[in-house]
Amino acid sequence: MTIEFNLFAPRNEAVELIGSFSDWQGVPMEKDETGFFRVQLELKDGDYQYKFRIKHQDKWIETNDPYMTEMDRKTQNGIVHIKEGQRILDTFIWQHDDSFLPDNRDLVLYEMHIADFCNADPSDPTKFKQALEKLDYLSELGINAIALMPITEYAGDYRWGYMPQHFFALESSYGKPADFKSFVDECHARGIRVFIDCIFNHTHEESPLLLIDRDYWYYHDRHYPEDDANYWGPELSYENYDPDRDIRPTWNYVNAIVQFWTHEYHIDGIRYDAVRQIANDEFFGWLFEQVKVPKPFFHIAEHIPDSSEICKPQGVFDACWHESFRYFLTDLLIGKDIDFNEFKSAIAAQPQGYAEATSVINYLATHDREHLIVELQDAGIDDLDRIKLGAMIQFTALGIPMLWMGDEFGQDTYKTETTTEPNPLDWSLLQKNQPLFDFYKRLIALRHEKSSLRSDNLEFFHENGKVLAYVRWNEAGERMVVVANFSDQDFENYAIDHFPADGTWKDWSDGQEVDPSAIDLPSFSAKILLQ
Repeated sequence: MTIEFNLFAPRNEAVELIGSFSDWQGVPMEKDETGFFRVQLELKDGDYQYKFRIKHQDKWIETNDPYMTEMDRKTQNGIVHIKEGQRILDTFIWQHDDSFLPDNRDLVLYEMHIADFCNADPSDPTKFKQALEKLDYLSELGINAIALMPITEYAGDYRWGYMPQHFFALESSYGKPADFKSFVDECHARGIRVFIDCIFNHTHEESPLLLIDRDYWYYHDRHYPEDDANYWGPELSYENYDPDRDIRPTWNYVNAIVQFWTHEYHIDGIRYDAVRQIANDEFFGWLFEQVKVPKPFFHIAEHIPDSSEICKPQGVFDACWHESFRYFLTDLLIGKDIDFNEFKSAIAAQPQGYAEATSVINYLATHDREHLIVELQDAGIDDLDRIKLGAMIQFTALGIPMLWMGDEFGQDTYKTETTTEPNPLDWSLLQKNQPLFDFYKRLIALRHEKSSLRSDNLEFFHENGKVLAYVRWNEAGERMVVVANFSDQDFENYAIDHFPADGTWKDWSDGQEVDPSAIDLPSFSAKILLQ
């Protein structure tokens, strides 16, 4: 059957196709008026490897297809599968497309690095399968969305993944396309959504687009020449315009990537890395209009420092990582003096300008930040109760909570010094710190049960030194009170005036009735009170 290969390279002089089907001899490709080089070959059903040989400015180079969807780990060549005369990625059949998936407002996220989560050998290409085997563990914990660190093909067998090289291909050390589809499908069967992390600010030096025609796709020099700290590699340009074709090429390319992952792999949301560096709301607004899927979807920005101006309605993103929440709460938990009004604003989010609970992703740690237990240990504090206090604030504040893998059982390893060193979870800590896991499990269940914790309603009604109280409620009359003591003092029979409602209040931790005028508050602790 006739199979077409094509490459968009409008400013290149010549392109040849090379591959296993031609004994790696060059097959000339013809350029058309749209800027595509094309060639059609008669290929039998089977698996083939291929690359392009490109002439640019009188030099010939070999590179992979920038639209390559799978790479051979040993040869680093692109792979194309032919079946019944058609190009296919795999033969996977989705089983759980009709499963119920939670709305954005109802999410509890779990950030994960696939390799470190599995504690797998970097060269073991079964990581998606291993992660699938742990989905029942995550279901038991109660999370309903997995936020994957980058899973596109990168150089080597282990990285965090923030130096992308091939945007359409899965990282081959994690598994095959069908393995990832099976992982997503089984997540959906359990009511768990799957988000991916996309890096559209910069690429690896060996990215195909850079090799094909740097100045067509990238800034010729740095986007921000004065900002060395935030330069991570050659930066894609969202300003470049091709007047001959009336297109912004990078816009079209990134849109093709997002369409591919949403439709081919059925993902449910994207975290966009380095949004502050890209700094192009017009592009992102256009991009999000192109994403049309028949289910909930979440567009999340990583913008440090966090800013309500990038989220709806001022901006175009659904939400952003809420870094200010983390640093105010962490400083308070390790005993530092902070601006309490700023802290309260971070808990309530709306005083910072955020429109609603879905606008912020609240976390105590991420891949970029140490686990809270490490922050405490660095301050000479060995106290799981402070971790529980932090978690209680995280799960009762306005916003969407996100765990960094291992938070739930006290993972206490430091971040590695480089992004190419494995840092696997220590699963033995799950048994050692089972009470902490059980605590997180109960907190997550409480959030799922009480819609007041997922509402846009939060009001502070008591503040005395480092003792703080706030109420969450919904329109049906459900109320919940959080009383937190961030001091190193124990308080017995502590009285709170102006309680938000009369009636009987019970302590969430043990179900015992509580008198609001006589509450026991140990140092660095909190109580969640229910009616």
